[in-house]
Amino acid sequence: EMAPILGLDGRPLAARGWYDTESIAEDDGTLYVTIERVHQIVRFNYRKEGLVARGRPVAVPPALRALPANKGLEALVFVPKGLPLAGTLIAISEHRLDKAGNLAAFLIGGPSAGSFAIKRSSNYDITDAALLPGGDILVLERKFSWTGGLAVRMRRIPLAEIKPGALADGPVLFEADLGYEIDNMEGVSVHRSPSGETVLTLISDDNFSPLQRTLLLQFTLAEP
Repeated sequence: EMAPILGLDGRPLAARGWYDTESIAEDDGTLYVTIERVHQIVRFNYRKEGLVARGRPVAVPPALRALPANKGLEALVFVPKGLPLAGTLIAISEHRLDKAGNLAAFLIGGPSAGSFAIKRSSNYDITDAALLPGGDILVLERKFSWTGGLAVRMRRIPLAEIKPGALADGPVLFEADLGYEIDNMEGVSVHRSPSGETVLTLISDDNFSPLQRTLLLQFTLAEP
């Protein structure tokens, strides 16, 4: 089933100019969705209300509301109980750089609200993130240039590195260019298979362009 995303007034969010949803996170039936064009996060009680759930805006820090147009929130992760930062939303910008050239990110709610940065390298920007079963953050990145083409990358960032004022970084799991079956990869999710394997699912955005494709890719994460 498909239905418009609704606001508190029961009308589609897009009708008020709140559009360009980029990421989603779940907390036991509560869904959080980022809206890049207005730098906002809305919360839905999906378990009780289903497709007629109405979005309630989440209070966000002023620095988040000042993100660049069309370069705002691209990734969102909710940290569940039993992990450091439990109850916190981790929101990451696509291309908001601090003075050192690193990517701005925010901790919203939970015990340690504030901001931090994710190390930026090789001109990659962040397009999504997901929480691994062990608690680390999997970050999906993309870069494009007319001379170098398109490339994607995934990094694994330890949750212990994420705290207010920190600069977080982690090892690269894989990197691929157009020599492989990739496109404009913008979404990632994680689940456990029946046999216990960690499965990563990636999806691309074709931007309504005949030159791009919608791809769904799956990988099994090889644990050390």
